[in-house]
Amino acid sequence: MSEQLLTPYEKGNLNQTTTLAECIAWYEDLARRHPTVLRFQQAGVSDAGVPIYAGVVSGDGVFDRAEIKRAGRPVFFNNNGIHPGEPEGVDSCMALVRDFCTQPERLAALKDTVFLFVPLYNVDGSLNRADTSRVNQDGPEQFGFRGNSRHLDLNRDFVKCDTLTAQVFNKLFTAWDPDVMVDTHTSNGADYSYTMTLIHTQADKLGGELGAFLATTMLPAMYAGMEARGWPTCPYVNPVKDSPDHGIADFLETARFSTGYAALHHTIGFMPETHMLKPFQDRYESMRALVETALDFTVNNAAQIQQLRRAAKQAGRTRAEWPVHWAMDEANPSSFRFKGYEAKYKPSVLGTYTRLWYDRSSPWERDIAWFNNFKADITVPAPRAYVVPQQWREAIERLEWNGVQLDRVEADRVQEVEYYHIASVTSRPNAYEGHMFHDDVVLEKRRGAVQLRAGDVIVPLDQDNARYAVETLEPLAHDSFFRWGFFNSVLEKKEAYSDYVFEDHAAELLNDEPALAAKFEAWKEANPALVASQEAVLDFIFANCERYREPEWRRYPVYMIA
Repeated sequence: MSEQLLTPYEKGNLNQTTTLAECIAWYEDLARRHPTVLRFQQAGVSDAGVPIYAGVVSGDGVFDRAEIKRAGRPVFFNNNGIHPGEPEGVDSCMALVRDFCTQPERLAALKDTVFLFVPLYNVDGSLNRADTSRVNQDGPEQFGFRGNSRHLDLNRDFVKCDTLTAQVFNKLFTAWDPDVMVDTHTSNGADYSYTMTLIHTQADKLGGELGAFLATTMLPAMYAGMEARGWPTCPYVNPVKDSPDHGIADFLETARFSTGYAALHHTIGFMPETHMLKPFQDRYESMRALVETALDFTVNNAAQIQQLRRAAKQAGRTRAEWPVHWAMDEANPSSFRFKGYEAKYKPSVLGTYTRLWYDRSSPWERDIAWFNNFKADITVPAPRAYVVPQQWREAIERLEWNGVQLDRVEADRVQEVEYYHIASVTSRPNAYEGHMFHDDVVLEKRRGAVQLRAGDVIVPLDQDNARYAVETLEPLAHDSFFRWGFFNSVLEKKEAYSDYVFEDHAAELLNDEPALAAKFEAWKEANPALVASQEAVLDFIFANCERYREPEWRRYPVYMIA
């Protein structure tokens, strides 16, 4: 192989990863050499103004997305470098694309499947290069940083889209609508014998026949394929206690993560996690094997995968109810034959506690509990459509980026709707990825008439992208727009009172509004200790009286048309 076609990883000592500049220049040169196999171009810019690139490999020289989609060709998507300190996918993708370009038999094996890839997604973080940010990681010698230029983790940003980078991803993903996605990572945590572990779109959450196909057909084939390639693979090691001995649980990848986001589009997603304690060369080789195993399965089973995806989208058009939140079924674990190291404990040299360590001289192999069943614990009835008033443009933009069909109200009208009253919200005490995330939300469903204005948005659920709409607009969904704080202004009452004046007026309100008086008596009975607090008493009357009611206060501003 000519020197020019070797990747930076291959030219080095197999313990180095490419820089961003080397990576892009290398792909551009490869695309010039092989224009009928590879198209490589800029897809957008990051928050720091750095170009983000994407590439397409096509066996017949057709690169036009519209033409590819019209022909119904399968699309396999490989995303790399979302965490630039976990770079083996970046380097192995380069070699794989090179082989497509230079080995006719490898290109022919793609058949009509299109290989879409992002060579290095977190371009900002890749420029923050050092060897200190990945504690305990075995190579490479230099690597990028997890956070982007806004110090955000891009693998928490797929729904909220605070970053320009995530907005580029949303648009690229929606435009190509891939059938299978592999997003490459490196893991830390427990010690064990495996170099490769695998997070997949949680099958119960993916749902229906598509989820069953993933669980009973594709995953077993993936594990068998990796075993045959010499890289035994296990599920992502997420111990339910302090070590794998007690069992592991599937990672519930909600929509903030790449695989959870993919599920909103009925795409099968994988997040391979190589073990950071293994040498970088082994992580590189096993990552390439994983991507090729997933790709080969996709090529050979593309027709079935596409049929199941079409069926899932069609079923979403007429669903009577939608699951929006899932919880692990602790009573019904499966089992996995796991190869681990004995977990032991010894006194710490730093403090007066005992610490965990793994004895590699005492390997073991046995069946452990694998908690891979998740039940929908919150389900909502499906409306005919949602209404998003036009002023909530942040939500509307994200719906548009994800291909959701939106109809505009043509003329002002009064509309009978159902809506949620937000009874209470408990948020995280500290900022999480730039937001005060709402963990606990209590809602009351109400009905009433609202004023719609020309330009407001109607979101019908009789469409292929219904799932994205439901799981972002329903407040109780794991990663809804509401949980991320898109509608926080409705949680604040805008007017207030002066207590010394309102004290007398409050008594008049209780006399004038029998419903308020009844509610107040019930509140006093339920909260006897608060009756001694003027602030608590007056706040209750002010918040619940009809005279000074603010209709928008605590009314979730996305409505439902039955």
